[in-house]
Amino acid sequence: MDLLELIAIMFTGLWLFLPAMIPNSAAVVFGGGTKIDFGRTWKGKRIFGDGKSWRGLFGGAFSGIAFGLVLIGISLIWDSSGTWGYGEFWGNVGIISCLAFGAVFGDLCGAFIKRRIGLERGEKAPVLDQYDFVAGAFLLTALFFPDWIYSTYFEGWNLAAFIFIIVIMFAIHRAVNIIGYKAGLKKEPWRSYDGTY
Repeated sequence: MDLLELIAIMFTGLWLFLPAMIPNSAAVVFGGGTKIDFGRTWKGKRIFGDGKSWRGLFGGAFSGIAFGLVLIGISLIWDSSGTWGYGEFWGNVGIISCLAFGAVFGDLCGAFIKRRIGLERGEKAPVLDQYDFVAGAFLLTALFFPDWIYSTYFEGWNLAAFIFIIVIMFAIHRAVNIIGYKAGLKKEPWRSYDGTY
């Protein structure tokens, strides 16, 4: 294994993970309307808070799926056998759907945890803010496509792709938040995706 092959593995893993990286940003754009928790509380605190809406959840997840379909199209041009990256077509759709919905479910779990520990919407929660959607995407996809997760991110040298995602995600999260702040979609540049969607 030479350095170029290792770099290719890392960036391929990041490329395949992109359908999980799109949903929470897109959710901010599509968000608003009926809240996921319908304003209900649990043990005196909101379940998710005002920042999580059904429109944002589905708009974000379907944006991730649409982006994944674009990646599938690109992969078909790159490798006409149709097996590059995610696998056969219906497996492709299943994997990108799990990555996208897993990301928004992970973000919801992060919001739930933040409410339980008394943090308000938008307050910093280091590590949780950066990795809740990553954990959700990996866990949901591993539940339905364990062989793909294992072979793509954990088998042999492919572990480098998983480590690369974990290492680079902090910087990506920070950059996206700053861009969202400058675009007027966020109130603070450090704010996590636990904002309005």
